[in-house]
Amino acid sequence: MPLGFDAIQYEVDRLVFRFLKAGAQRLTVSRPANSMLAGLILWVLPILALADAPAFPRPELMLPTQSLGPAELAVVVNDRDPLSRRIADYYMGRRAIPVANLVHVAFDPGRSVMPVDEFAALRAEVEQATPATVQAYALTWAAPYRVGCMSITTAFAAGYDAAFCAKGCRMTKPSPYYGSDSSRPFDDLGWRPTMALAGTNFAEVKALIDRGVASDGTRPAGTGYLVKTSDAARSVRAASFDRARSLFGSAVRLRRIDADSISGRQDVLFYLTGARQVREIRANHFLPGAIADHLTSTGGKLTDSHQMSALEWLRAGATGSYGTVVEPCNFTSKFPDPVELIGRYLNGATLIEAYWKSVRMPGQGIFIGEPLARPFGGYGVAFDGTRWVMTLYALTPGRYRLEGAEQPMGPYRPIAGFEKSGAEPVRIRTDPGDPTYFRVVPEAVSGSASG
Repeated sequence: MPLGFDAIQYEVDRLVFRFLKAGAQRLTVSRPANSMLAGLILWVLPILALADAPAFPRPELMLPTQSLGPAELAVVVNDRDPLSRRIADYYMGRRAIPVANLVHVAFDPGRSVMPVDEFAALRAEVEQATPATVQAYALTWAAPYRVGCMSITTAFAAGYDAAFCAKGCRMTKPSPYYGSDSSRPFDDLGWRPTMALAGTNFAEVKALIDRGVASDGTRPAGTGYLVKTSDAARSVRAASFDRARSLFGSAVRLRRIDADSISGRQDVLFYLTGARQVREIRANHFLPGAIADHLTSTGGKLTDSHQMSALEWLRAGATGSYGTVVEPCNFTSKFPDPVELIGRYLNGATLIEAYWKSVRMPGQGIFIGEPLARPFGGYGVAFDGTRWVMTLYALTPGRYRLEGAEQPMGPYRPIAGFEKSGAEPVRIRTDPGDPTYFRVVPEAVSGSASG
């Protein structure tokens, strides 16, 4: 027998009462007497769920551009190498890189070393074909990894220069990009930092690219493992491990470990160590966007090293790595500085920026990985029950001004000033009556990963 209006109203009132009484507990509803009552229940419950919603709109935020994006990256493809062509095609699509940023070259693939004269002509072609807005390069091969006595990534970035090389244990030409806050390195410094999407088959590189893309803005709750091994000559970076922990330990878990390797760790975000060979790396789980490298002589000889190749880190699940292509000796300046590397990454730099800004003398070292991986980019917005809270992750340490407006296009007016002093995010709370649209304007940056 159909229910009358009063009966339906009674059922709805009863459900409302039960819902309010139950609070956040799950509400179990018996089968309604007819389909009309079922429709009313489905209509009422979403309205009730809005009772706890904010009374004012979710804020929108614009952050200053402080990192590279797809429009600033050119992909260099070797048309004579089927694997290079396949990698380039896949990466262009996954990262939505403009078609104009695909730069074609042609050389015989598979050699470990490219002669200097051949490279000089090749790079001149690349520079001529590169759009002026491009600030960095992604290479799409693992070999050649070297030009004369230089790594191929630094040769592309700065041009071949014997000053980047050394016979014996000597320092080499420094990079102006080391420790820099520039987000436009070619415009500011005349360098285009370069990273190789390196692998020996398509499945490896596809997995690498997918990890990089998947990492964006995830702000993973992983751990950085700073591992000092029994190899004293290759553990010289351990002197900076404690400083990294002191500076960034409140923003990310950093563990200093004295051991020849780690295994069984399920949350690897950083793994920095020193050894000829690193055992059991595949016994760990690397989070998307993870960085891992080992200080040794020839880890950058990607395809034919007698030591462990940096490629092994990518095969194990890391998203970026680094190694030297010729004997560098154990100068810490020729390897990633843990403080700069971790600090830049946590402050929103892409993988290519964080790695390049961490190596003072990169002439003999090759950078490999997914260049645009950016786990700590962007910002978050959440409602705490009374106010919206904007959490700003991707900012270089420095002083900023928060401005607000009622419309996306403005006009914007100053709201408050604030300072980001390290890797900890900045939290800004809004109240009813505050503008809906905000932007952050830099006033001064510190020029340091640590603030």
